Amino acid sequence: GSGVIISPDGYILTNNHVVEGADEIEVTLTDSRRTRASVIGTDPETDLAILKSTLDKLPVITLGDSDSLAVGDQVLAIGNPFGVGQTVTSGIVSALGRSQLGINTFENFIQTDAAINPGNSGGALVDVNGNLMGINTAIYSRSGGSMGIGFAIPVSTARLVLDGIVKDGQVTRGWIGVEPNELSAELAETFGVKATEGVIITGVLQDGPAAQAGMRPGDVILKVDDKAVGNVSQLLTAVAALKPGTPSAFEVQRADKKLELNINPGVRPRPQRAVRR
Repeated sequence: GSGVIISPDGYILTNNHVVEGADEIEVTLTDSRRTRASVIGTDPETDLAILKSTLDKLPVITLGDSDSLAVGDQVLAIGNPFGVGQTVTSGIVSALGRSQLGINTFENFIQTDAAINPGNSGGALVDVNGNLMGINTAIYSRSGGSMGIGFAIPVSTARLVLDGIVKDGQVTRGWIGVEPNELSAELAETFGVKATEGVIITGVLQDGPAAQAGMRPGDVILKVDDKAVGNVSQLLTAVAALKPGTPSAFEVQRADKKLELNINPGVRPRPQRAVRR
C-alpha cells in the first residue's frame, strides 16, 4: 500500500483497507528511511485511515482544493504499484462525483484514467503543481490490473475525516433513523405519493429522530437544509454532514402535499467491522 504525509508532525493519510487488521505497520520513505507507524484512527465508511510516524524532517504534501477540479484536468497518481517502488503515472479527470459503486458507504469519487494498480491504494492523486487532490482507492478491472478506470477519494472528504480523527479520535456524523430508497414509479404508486424527484423513505425507525419529528414511510425527502437531494447517496451525505443535536429542516412530500419537518439528528452508529477478502 501507499500513503501521503500530510503534516510535519508525522501524520500520514492512507486507506483503511491498507492497514485494517495489520499487527505492525512499517513506513518506508523515498530517502530509504524506515520507521514503525501507529494507527491514530480509521473511518471504514470512507475507507480512510490516519497513521503517525515519529520521523523528523518529513516532506509534507500541500492539500489542494478538490472542489475546483474539472473533467479534463490533468492529474498524476503517485504510489508503489506491485511493490516495484515509487511510481508516477499521468492522466486526466474522467468524471467527478461518482457514487453508487458499492465500494464505501459515502461515495463521491474522482474518476481518472491515470494508471492505478494494486499497491497504489492510499497514494496521492495530485494536480500538475503537486497539490493533493485525492487518495487513490480503487480500480475497475477485469484482470486485476489497470484498465483506465480508477477512483480517488477527494481531499475535501479526507480533510473532514482528518479533522475529526485528530481532534476527537473519531468522525462524528448525523443520523435520522430511516430506510431510504431510490424513487421509482412503482414505489411512488405503492405509497400513493405524487413526487417525481427526491428520495422515498420506505422505513422509519421507531423512536428514532425522524419518527419523533413525524416522518412516515412513503414520505419523499426533497431537500435537507435547502439543499436538493436526488438520490440515496446524496441523502446519506447530506444527513451525515448534519451536526448531531442541532435541528435541521427537511422538505418532504407526503401524497400530494409538501411539508417541512424539523429533525434533531442523532449520532450515526459506528458500522460493524466487515471482513475484507
